[in-house]
Amino acid sequence: MLHKLGLSSSGYYDYLKRKPSYQDKRRHDVKKAILQIYEESHENYGAPKIAKILNSGGITITERTVGVYMRQMGIRAQWVKPHTQTTIHSDFSGKLKNLLDR
Repeated sequence: MLHKLGLSSSGYYDYLKRKPSYQDKRRHDVKKAILQIYEESHENYGAPKIAKILNSGGITITERTVGVYMRQMGIRAQWVKPHTQTTIHSDFSGKLKNLLDR
């Protein structure tokens, strides 16, 4: 199989023994922190709020990177529908409606 892929067997076994790099360790730790903040917020916080919390906690990270990591983990913030008034209060009589147009 390695021959078909154009790889050497020594390179493959070297890859298996290789220790994770500093960037891989940091990426794993940041993803863990993002997931923890996301779950503590009851899945409401998105990338901007999570990035702000991480930056205030001492982890330097951009909003875009948090968004990329969230997409990789398959999580996204819930969208909260803004409150809209659907009924008119019962004390709002016809006399009050035309108050400015008299």
